[in-house]
Amino acid sequence: MSLDREALSAAIEAHGRVARLVVAEDEGSAPREAGASMLVWDGGTAGTIGGGRLEFDAIARARRALESGRDWIERIALGPALGQCCGGRVTLLCEIYDAERLEGLAREGGHARPVPGSEDEMPEAVARLIRSAAAGEALAPRLLKGWMIEPIGSAGRDLWIFGAGHVGRAIVDVMAPLPDFRITWVDTAPERFPPDVAQGVRVLPSVNPADAIALAPREAWHLVLTYSHGLDFEVCHGLLAHGFGWAGLIGSPTKWTRFRKRLVALGHAPEDVERIVCPIGRRAFGKHPQAIAIGVAGRLLEMSAESRRRPAGAKAVRETV
Repeated sequence: MSLDREALSAAIEAHGRVARLVVAEDEGSAPREAGASMLVWDGGTAGTIGGGRLEFDAIARARRALESGRDWIERIALGPALGQCCGGRVTLLCEIYDAERLEGLAREGGHARPVPGSEDEMPEAVARLIRSAAAGEALAPRLLKGWMIEPIGSAGRDLWIFGAGHVGRAIVDVMAPLPDFRITWVDTAPERFPPDVAQGVRVLPSVNPADAIALAPREAWHLVLTYSHGLDFEVCHGLLAHGFGWAGLIGSPTKWTRFRKRLVALGHAPEDVERIVCPIGRRAFGKHPQAIAIGVAGRLLEMSAESRRRPAGAKAVRETV
């Protein structure tokens, strides 16, 4: 979880002053973890802090804070306070942002600030974490000594999806709302995409989708599922030449056997070719586009969680979906 400066800036540009609700701390069976956040403005919201009644009441209070311009923080016992059966506790922080306050927000690294009622002088423990984040170390959202600390950034993992057919659309529908991924969607022409692409998804038409690979970060994850086996092959060939963090290809074992032989014949090392996963999805779920999407999304989320737990420098094993 991170403070998405780009999303916050876009919301301010569209709606003026906005409230940002963030889970500062969670204990027990809380509906969302520390760092989960949402934006609230007059007449709309984006994101979620979960919890049903918790979120409903927090939105109402955030809108009142928009009128007053005052931040607030509250520790809430979900059972006694809201009648929820979760049994956990959350500390919610609400901050009011406008264009002027946004300018004071760092563009990278970490963001630390005192919560309402805390001292303005930054504790050394907080300063150390911010210095570490500036040096490139991972920073987890937390409330420390009366200061809220969050990493700055947009969705964490670049996910490139090649193909806007039935399966591509189903996967984007499932993945786009998730905060774990930053999606770039590639196909051969603008009319290949639906008219109502989810907010935050970058649409990238390219007559030859493989040409778009040059724009992808080398550590990005990729899903290859175009309407053409020829295009699929060219994208796989391009990914092997460019480099990738992970790649999955739609198709049968027979398709992959043929692709694998051709890719090796083109000079790609067999061990590199084997990094491409094919087939994708969960066989038990079936072949309906939404069933494939659910299987793929579930495994990508598992992989994302596993990569966050993996010690720095540890090698990843070949991941399958």
